[in-house]
Amino acid sequence: MAFNSSIRVLVAGGLALLGSIASALAEPVRIVAFGDSLMAGYQLGPGESFPEKLEEALKARGHDVVIANAGVSGDTTSAGLARLDWSVPDDTQLVILGLGANDMLRGVDPDVTERNLTQMLERLDARDIDVMLMGMLAAPNLGASYGTRFNGIYPELASRFDVELYPFFLDGVTTVSGMTLEDRMHPSAAGVDRMVDGVLPLVEAYIAEQG
Repeated sequence: MAFNSSIRVLVAGGLALLGSIASALAEPVRIVAFGDSLMAGYQLGPGESFPEKLEEALKARGHDVVIANAGVSGDTTSAGLARLDWSVPDDTQLVILGLGANDMLRGVDPDVTERNLTQMLERLDARDIDVMLMGMLAAPNLGASYGTRFNGIYPELASRFDVELYPFFLDGVTTVSGMTLEDRMHPSAAGVDRMVDGVLPLVEAYIAEQG
């Protein structure tokens, strides 16, 4: 009788363990989209921001994923660095990092931008959180010297930290009719769709690697 009781305890314990494992495996991939107005969905309607549309696209393709919108309009890399730790929960698996556009528009020294992004990547790496870096390009009116320095930041950091790089977050949006708002800088809803189309394969590949 005691032997049978021991078996029942062992079986119950084993089933509980299997249940815990199954529960862990069923957890969605948790992503934080961390950036400025390009992430936040500046002047767009509900459900039209980049994080929302990316999550919708991934779910439509059968992926169990939750994407938090941690975009703040107007944020520079300095502002982003100041709020990084509390904006990214500990259970985050991937951060889609898109900052630097406001640095460029304000003519911030590229060395400052690179230093801030470096610290963000270091902090996320120390927390064992993966990063996908959204690149940005300098406006031509800032001059060739500034453009060369600024544009080189993202490829260099992606190589140094061995993170995935999407070379230009606004690829297919900037200067394309109908893809931007009246300010010709921020993406329209159609522009966000184009951004999602570009980034989606990279995020899908990341999710596949986690499985």
